[in-house]
Amino acid sequence: MTRVFSGIKPTGHLTLGNYLGAMRQWAAVDQHRAEALFCIVDLHALTVDHDPARVRRLSRQAATLLLAAGLDPQLCTVFVQSHVDEHARLSYLLECVATDGEMRRMIQYKEKAAREQRRGGSVRLSLLTYPVLMAADILAYGADEVPVGDDQAQHVELTRDLAVRFNQRYGHTFVVPRATHPTVAARVMNLQDPTAKMGKSDDTGPGIVYLLDEPDVVRKKVMRAVTDSGRDVVYDRESRPGVANLLEILAACSGGNPEALGGVYESYGALKKDTAEAVVEVLRPVQERHKELCADPGYVEGVLRDGAERARAMSRPIVDTAYRAIGLLPAGADSGTPVLNAAR
Repeated sequence: MTRVFSGIKPTGHLTLGNYLGAMRQWAAVDQHRAEALFCIVDLHALTVDHDPARVRRLSRQAATLLLAAGLDPQLCTVFVQSHVDEHARLSYLLECVATDGEMRRMIQYKEKAAREQRRGGSVRLSLLTYPVLMAADILAYGADEVPVGDDQAQHVELTRDLAVRFNQRYGHTFVVPRATHPTVAARVMNLQDPTAKMGKSDDTGPGIVYLLDEPDVVRKKVMRAVTDSGRDVVYDRESRPGVANLLEILAACSGGNPEALGGVYESYGALKKDTAEAVVEVLRPVQERHKELCADPGYVEGVLRDGAERARAMSRPIVDTAYRAIGLLPAGADSGTPVLNAAR
């Protein structure tokens, strides 16, 4: 059976973009067609300045929202990255296979490092090496597929390169995964800046619809969305990014086609109104289920505990094999080499 791995980072409140671009696909398709693992990758949240209490709070919230979005622990494995030691164990081995040049070519690192340099600061070393940890997340489970947005495709390519390189140098150990991409609403853009992704760690709150936003807040944000010059409602991602973003969101929420929907509306106001209501209705069952789960925190804790146990059982044999392949002595093993008497 195909094995799928996906992760979500608890660096901010989850957004409409997270849901339409990934979480809904995980619940509706991936957990049914494959042996699927869904991970809250909390170690990745430590690559930037952070509040420890907030990371814990957002990790729990992310897990609860994944379940509220429809992930079924009877069908898939939901767990927290730091609860399974194999991620960190394998990450160091892969650092011994990766190169400095590969890390410095990663687009996200270059952008964030340049931004910090302009401010007179510097980034953490973990930001440079975190793509290797991401590779470890995937390779530790022998995942065949990694559903990602366009912005993460480079990291999956690095994962493939590291897997192939390790296999060639030390013997076949890892499955070489492939990236898969959602076909609809793979990237939901910021309502105030439709050329930028709707990111959960972004500072422009008015442009971001969060999964737990109240309906009136959702309506206000969508009605204030930036549009484009002109009055025609036409789907054109290049020259009309604001309108195109609204049409894509509406299409993703309603099951329609953004180009076809473009011919339905005569004004931006009508488009915004229908888009706002569609978003409210899409989020309603998620928010209701989230409220139920928050009333039973023991259930969520149990799901994460059981998920970590299953994840550990899957990953440990693969990581142990990698340790042996690269030349590390198994714990408790007899190397056959005589031990010198330290007293002599």
